[in-house]
Amino acid sequence: MAVKIKLKRLGKIHQPMYRIVVADSRTARNGRAIEEIGIYQPKEDPSIIRINAERVAYWLGVGAQATEPVVALLKLTGDWQKFKGEKDTTSKVRVAPPKADHFAKYEKALKENLAEREEEEKNPRPKPVVAAKVEEPKAEEVVAEVKEEAAPVAEEVKAEEPVAEVVETPAEEVPAEAPAAEEAKSE
Repeated sequence: MAVKIKLKRLGKIHQPMYRIVVADSRTARNGRAIEEIGIYQPKEDPSIIRINAERVAYWLGVGAQATEPVVALLKLTGDWQKFKGEKDTTSKVRVAPPKADHFAKYEKALKENLAEREEEEKNPRPKPVVAAKVEEPKAEEVVAEVKEEAAPVAEEVKAEEPVAEVVETPAEEVPAEAPAAEEAKSE
């Protein structure tokens, strides 16, 4: 039976993840696998490559053929050079920087905050003096001037001749429904 070490695709459309599997060469790309020997996630930064070196060496030793993408991954990890017997077997995979410990960050910020509070208690800061708001009398003066100017204008209007009162008598209102009712009767 011909055995291949190949990539089995998983993941979403634009977010592929691969399993490095040992499978019969006649099976489909994502078909049944004999053994899973690693993972490859190319979209991560840096990409994640985890391969079980012992199992790769075993399967290559018993005659399994690695596909081109798997050979490229094995060369990055140094497993292909070990299998071929070459001297340079160092891994060329970039290592991600260690993730920050969020609890340690919290502890550090808490200690700094406590230190600042203790320092403030020992050496209190002088409170800033808030200046009282000064009321501006200019606005009141302007309003008073406007009132004084408006008063003579009103007196001048009264001094003119009186207007004769016109009394309008409202016309009798005819209900709007009455003509419509008469038309209905005539038909």
